[in-house]
This record gives sequence, structure tokens and C-alpha cells, in this order.
Amino acid sequence: MRTLTYAQAMREAFAQLLASDPRVFVIGQGVWSPWYAGTSLQNLEKEFGKERIIDSPVSENATTAAAIGAALAGMRPIVFHPRMDFMLLAVDPIVNQAANWSYIFGGQIGVPLVVRAAIARGGEQGAQHSQALQAIFMHIPGLKVVMPASAYDAKGLLIAAVNDGNPVVYIDDRALYGESGGVPEEMYEVPIGVAAIRRLGTDVTIVATSHMSVLAEEAAVTLESRGINAEIIDLRSIKPWDRECVFNSVRKTGRLVVVDAAWKTCGVAAEIAASVAGEVFDELKAPISRVCLPDVPAPTSTPLEKAYYIGTTHIVLAVEELLVRKETALAASSRFLTTD
Repeated sequence: MRTLTYAQAMREAFAQLLASDPRVFVIGQGVWSPWYAGTSLQNLEKEFGKERIIDSPVSENATTAAAIGAALAGMRPIVFHPRMDFMLLAVDPIVNQAANWSYIFGGQIGVPLVVRAAIARGGEQGAQHSQALQAIFMHIPGLKVVMPASAYDAKGLLIAAVNDGNPVVYIDDRALYGESGGVPEEMYEVPIGVAAIRRLGTDVTIVATSHMSVLAEEAAVTLESRGINAEIIDLRSIKPWDRECVFNSVRKTGRLVVVDAAWKTCGVAAEIAASVAGEVFDELKAPISRVCLPDVPAPTSTPLEKAYYIGTTHIVLAVEELLVRKETALAASSRFLTTD
């Protein structure tokens, strides 16, 4: 096993998929340009030709719809949207077409499509270039949605997505491209819908997505120095998500913090919190906490970005507040129970 960056691991997965299966091709804006995809697609057009690495016009809807048609005809396309914000222009073919065809035809056909969407935030890019819209696609029946947080998962989930045979939205965060880890040279799959426990703990469960999983692990180190033992769950997939892994952890710790770098209202964290409250409410020792972005568009100035985006400090404070609320509740209960 070698050490690769997240972006290098994606690039290796693309190359191995293209080399092993002639049905695989990549289409999207900027697929020949490192400005759009970093090193994740570097020189693939030179290795496999521009007939299989297709740099499309700026027409997200038409490009995605063409890929869906190719999938219906037996190909295995990967559509690249370098900005998840503008993937909204392709919502009609993704939601109305790709997600529904197999159901409409009673499972007689599939749509083996991967839609890769990159999240970019910070750097004063503002409201139209910084949006994390994963909850929209989590909501749609017929779609699977994965959000790898490690180099190992970046490769394994991409291969699993292409081989799945159903439409999969593969979301990567540019903040992760430089993260490195062990990655096997051979092809392998990370199962879709299976979470990873990154750190065992007994005091609180922290469930996180994508880049937030890295920050959660960093927060756990700080919490440990303060005597708090946190269990970290990297969801990896948000549709389907690993309910039993999360439920079992909450049964053990009794406390839950969900961290997702998107808006709080109707988000991924809201769905997980509601599910836990509905299934394992009796095991909770404290209210569920969500660490998300405020319900306002992303700012453009650097000082405002520092206040807007989630950091390890926000996660640490959320955990500590849960423990304080428990202690406060216990103190209040003891006052009411005290008799003269």
C-alpha cells in the first residue's frame, strides 16, 4: 500500500476504470484542465484519448442528459461538474430521468451513471461558487449519494459507484485534495452505504460527512486532552446511510453531534438527528446537536468566511455544551428532589 493524496487516489481510480472497461468514459467541463479538477484527472486525455475524456461545452443540462442516454445504451459514463452550484442546471435529467428510469421500467433497465460533483468553498468565492447541495440529492429516491473523506475511500467509492449499475452522485470536496493516506495499487471497492468508525469512544458520538470527518477527528484529539472520549463516524455514504452503525454508537454513548458543512434547515444533519430521535430516543442522555452552516448564503470577504465556515472549535464547543447541559439538567433535578 502506497501513500497517495486524495486527488491522486481519484486519478488512479479513473485511470484503472478507463483501462479495464471500454464502456467507461468521462465527460464534463474542464476535464483537460488542472484549473478545474486539480490533479484528479491530470493527463487522462493524453493517456486515453479525447474521445473518452470529453471536454464539454458549458451546458450542464445537455451534457448530463447526453451521459444518461449513453448509460441507457449500455455505456458507463462519469459526468464531471467542477462546481456543484451549477450542477443545479442538470437537476431535471438527474432527478426526472436518471433517478426514475429503472423504476418506470420495472427494473428491466438500469442507468449506470456516476455524477461527480466538486464542492469548493472559501477563497472569497461567494454565494454562487461555494454551495454544498448534497441534501437535495439525498432526498431523491433512485439516487445513491457518496461523500468520501479519505484517499482510500476516494478511490474505492468511485470504483464502487461506476460498478454499481445505478445512478450515483459522487461528491468530493476540494479541501480534501491534499489529504493523504494509504491506497492499495489494485482496484477495490468501498461498499456504498457502509460508514467507517474512525475513532472509538464512550462519551459522545460525532457523525460527520466529507471534510467534516477530518475536522471531527482533529476535534476528538482536543476533546481527549480535556477528558472527553468521542467516537467519530465518517458516514461515507449519505444515501443510503448506515443507520445501524450510527444507532449502535448512540446506544453506547448516549449523545450525538452531527456535523455537515451545509445549511442546517432540511439538511443531512436534520435527517440523521430525526432518525436517531425516532429510533433510539430512550438511549439519549442529552439533546442532539447539529453543527452546520447558518441559513444564509456564503459570504465573499475573508473575515466573514472565518465566521461562516465550520472549524474544529465549533465541533469541540458543541460537544462541551452537550456535556454541560447534561450536568445542568442533573443539578436542576437534584434541587427539585431535595427534601428538608
